[in-house]
Amino acid sequence: MALIDEIRDFEPRNPQEAADRLLMLERLENDPQVFERSAPMHFTASAWVVDPKGTQTVLVYHNIFDSWSWVGGHADGERDLAAVAKRELAEETGITASWLVNVGMGRIFSLEAVPVAGHMRRGEWVSSHAHLNVTYLFIANPDDPMRPKLDENSGVRWAALDEVIPLSTEPWICEHCYAKLIERTKAFLDR
Repeated sequence: MALIDEIRDFEPRNPQEAADRLLMLERLENDPQVFERSAPMHFTASAWVVDPKGTQTVLVYHNIFDSWSWVGGHADGERDLAAVAKRELAEETGITASWLVNVGMGRIFSLEAVPVAGHMRRGEWVSSHAHLNVTYLFIANPDDPMRPKLDENSGVRWAALDEVIPLSTEPWICEHCYAKLIERTKAFLDR
């Protein structure tokens, strides 16, 4: 199924997702460069990875943002964002044995338009922009080996769900993404 159809079928569960869903659909319909990081608003994909019991998640210590963070990356021309999320999971953590969870009506676990402040990346200035982020739920085994991707992160670890927000130094992400993902994980795996 095409991403635009998956996003159309996604049922927002709060006002943030409803507004961001409309923004994503508008960008998909009107910006042919929306899958390229050169666009001021471009698609990214995140992997929210939990253990089989849903009590812990994988975090990486993100070098640019100097914070423990979820896993994800830019589409860079790829339109299958679930594949992008899985690729980023393997690249950033070394986890290769994971499976994507169908969360009901499809594969999308959450949507969020994430503002990104201007920053230095590999010696170059990156102007402020927005990530049109699609998050997918993956399950992995905490006993499988992991390793950081040192040019992007300096650590990788499993953390209990209630540790995620205290470990992060990004208030906006905590409030608008992690709190939602933690609540959604508990609700989804309790059903």
